[in-house]
Amino acid sequence: MDKVVDSAAQAVADVPDGAVLAVGGFGLCGIPSTLIGALVEAGTSGLRVVSNNCGVDDWGLGLLLRAGRIARMTSSYVGENKEFARQYLAGELEVELTPQGTLAERLRAGGTGIPAFYTPAGVGTQVETGGLPWRYAPDGSVAVASPPKEVREFGDRRHLLEEAITADFGLVRAAVADRHGNCVFHAAARNFNPLCAMAGRVTVVEAERIVEAGELPPDAVHLPGVYVDRVVAVDASLEKRVERRTVRPARPTAPAADTADTRTATAETPTPAPSTTPLTTATATEEN
Repeated sequence: MDKVVDSAAQAVADVPDGAVLAVGGFGLCGIPSTLIGALVEAGTSGLRVVSNNCGVDDWGLGLLLRAGRIARMTSSYVGENKEFARQYLAGELEVELTPQGTLAERLRAGGTGIPAFYTPAGVGTQVETGGLPWRYAPDGSVAVASPPKEVREFGDRRHLLEEAITADFGLVRAAVADRHGNCVFHAAARNFNPLCAMAGRVTVVEAERIVEAGELPPDAVHLPGVYVDRVVAVDASLEKRVERRTVRPARPTAPAADTADTRTATAETPTPAPSTTPLTTATATEEN
């Protein structure tokens, strides 16, 4: 079955207001930025989004957030978005914070038909006992708090019951997809993308390259096409970003010496101590 559609706008045209979306990516790596942009243009609102994070203020899911289109987030990390913090503290956004491994497993379980599972993550914290603020009231009080979780012991260790996550739509980005929806992800972009694809009842893939059926070796496929409903081609040359780029300053290169001088220097000169130059951080507008 050929699953390729003509445009991102067509691919998300039936996403209704209030839909639950599972959105792939980690930070700004491997995010379905074209599909997110199409939702911004479509004006879809009241979205309930499950994603590792909510992008940054001016990119990724942060674009939907800034436009007031997201009503609820289920995430494991939200520390790079000031507008996210503002909306959450002002009571404009409901937020369910979930341990990252638990979030990944909840999505995987949803995609494989497992309704719930037990995990030791969160035992002894408010993840277990409840009371984490999901939504604040305008006066700063807690309007909605997380409920306590069921606890069972396995092997003399306490575990929490976590429910699986399924979504109305899964939105993901792949490096390569064939016309049947089989996908390959590049390096770190193979993060939450396969899990979000599995958890979506309807899954849309934006692919940097689309090939004919049969061109992908079966052993190279990261996501089988059975989980994918639509594929749309995107321009791979469009802007990509990373949140932070960390580099070490280049060390000066010593001038070349002949063999005799090298032997003399080795014998008489102590080995220099390792460099203690601190790492420096700079922003960048590129991504693997």
